[in-house]
Amino acid sequence: MRFRSHMPAALAEARAAAARGEAPVGALIADPRSGEILARAGNAMRGRHDPTAHAEILAIRAACAALGRDRLDGLDLWATLEPCPMCAGAIAHARIGRVYYGAEDPKGGGVAHGPEVFRRSGLWRPEVYGGIAAGESLEILRGFFAGLREEKAAPLLKSAPSGARRA
Repeated sequence: MRFRSHMPAALAEARAAAARGEAPVGALIADPRSGEILARAGNAMRGRHDPTAHAEILAIRAACAALGRDRLDGLDLWATLEPCPMCAGAIAHARIGRVYYGAEDPKGGGVAHGPEVFRRSGLWRPEVYGGIAAGESLEILRGFFAGLREEKAAPLLKSAPSGARRA
């Protein structure tokens, strides 16, 4: 068995999510034995009006549906951002074997930050590898949120009286 990174495909899902106006996070489930990607997704919370529609959750649901089972033993999850506590819980319940993620999330992460879900006793503990293509993941996230801030500021700048100072 030869290691194969699926982060390029996860990054493509993140870019597609950004193009839909969603926070740019992508995830996929892959079989490390065959190298086959079984499911892929990007964030879809706004489009689905569903706060649980994180990329990881959607990829897990799709893989379980495709395989006809509720456990994903021996499979890998690839995500562009450190999974949040909700997603980490779903990863544990699905019994995913390995988690690979890109950028760390000091504010909302649940693996290396915050509650560190996989360190809790009684829960399934996948192998975790962070920092894969972290720079590219961060670049996509920062670009997306910088664009949102610019859009938000644009109407304020247009409505400011001429000669007014910005704070």
